[in-house]
Amino acid sequence: MLRNDQLDQWDRENFFHPSTHLAQHARGEAANRIVTGGSGVYIEDRDGKKLLDAFAGLYCVNVGYGRQEIAEAIAAQAKELSYYHAYVGHGTEASITLSKMVVERAPDNMSKVYFGLGGSDANETNIKLVWYYNNILGRPEKKKIISRWRGYHGSGLMTGSLTGLTLFHNKFDLPLDRVLHTVAPDFFRREDLSMDEAAFTQYCADELEALIDREGADTIAAFIGEPVLGTGGITPPPAGYWEAIKSVLNKHDILLIADEVVTGFGRLGTMFGSAHYGFEADIITIAKGLTSAYAPLSGSIISGKVWKVLEDGTDELGPIGHGWTYSAHPIGAAAGVANLKLIDDLGLVDNAGKTGAYFNEAMTQALSDHSHVGDVRGEGMLCAVEFVEDREKRKFFDPSKKTGPAIAAALLNRGVVARAMPQGDILGFAPPLCLTREEADIVVSATADAVKEVLG
Repeated sequence: MLRNDQLDQWDRENFFHPSTHLAQHARGEAANRIVTGGSGVYIEDRDGKKLLDAFAGLYCVNVGYGRQEIAEAIAAQAKELSYYHAYVGHGTEASITLSKMVVERAPDNMSKVYFGLGGSDANETNIKLVWYYNNILGRPEKKKIISRWRGYHGSGLMTGSLTGLTLFHNKFDLPLDRVLHTVAPDFFRREDLSMDEAAFTQYCADELEALIDREGADTIAAFIGEPVLGTGGITPPPAGYWEAIKSVLNKHDILLIADEVVTGFGRLGTMFGSAHYGFEADIITIAKGLTSAYAPLSGSIISGKVWKVLEDGTDELGPIGHGWTYSAHPIGAAAGVANLKLIDDLGLVDNAGKTGAYFNEAMTQALSDHSHVGDVRGEGMLCAVEFVEDREKRKFFDPSKKTGPAIAAALLNRGVVARAMPQGDILGFAPPLCLTREEADIVVSATADAVKEVLG
């Protein structure tokens, strides 16, 4: 096969890749992959190698690859109107229609949706709106934001600060002031192994209460959390967690931002993760599944409670001083409309719940007895396997051994893409929501073989 080696050279000479070892890539020491196509749950690279993408890009290709309905909607929108802004009341048919579709699918207390481009800018929007909200209410000191260790909320200045993973802080002068972190709801990694799940849930709530008491509730504006921890390890919360956390927040009049960039639009087998766990948020962050990443688009869904204060603010101050050039971009909005229709038409939310449960059970049966598997966990179409050196003592591998990446590489050699998660030897799975049971079996079998190759 003829290879475009000049393309590889251009890549290493010109392309600044995110989340990449820059020096190794530039020197040619690390492999790169140039992806040329995709269909269903599979992608194909320029060498013609077909790979089952068990991470849906970055948890984002919910409907799968190659959906012509979305491609055609994008093309039609580009031909009709490639761009117009959303400032000062301007809209397009696509942006208005998508707004209605999102609010109809959101929990009942939600009122409006603001569109951006990615999850990071959506969470930046959320924090600005929370500060504005408290200023309008005459509470200028109520500005701190509580996040969780191991949470992921973006790579911006505030959003990188909210992210509770040191990789995103190191040498970036983050986290910034006004950001606090509390304990991660990660039952497997609890410090006191004698705690049962109920005790650990209470511990998480008590730690949050203690942090609020130390800082002063009158200084804390909001708490942000993913319904299921994503990049921090694909970790579902312990039973009763969200009920306990919500009780603390209500007691202290602290807003709740549900970061549903990963869980929104079906991944847990429900349209939204907050509905899955039965809690009500004040703001919901959306992105990835909104368009299945066929075009960039994100959103902040605003509750009626918050919206009323924002309206009052503009009566007092005039037009709200926030916006992006590409807010509600019509091409992204057109992709979103077609994508949400496809999610409904294909029954993908239901499939995520049923096939996801099958996938998680199959992975548990295949690997839970392995001496170096500490935990197999998941919810809906999310799954993770965490590896340990000593299972009985819950002793983790030395990070320098790069056990997780080695297993991910062995799995890739078997034609399956998974993600070696940061800050732990954790293999993560988040396949497209169209995954079948037969395809789930392929992923599980290849994973078991990869684990055996690396760990015996």
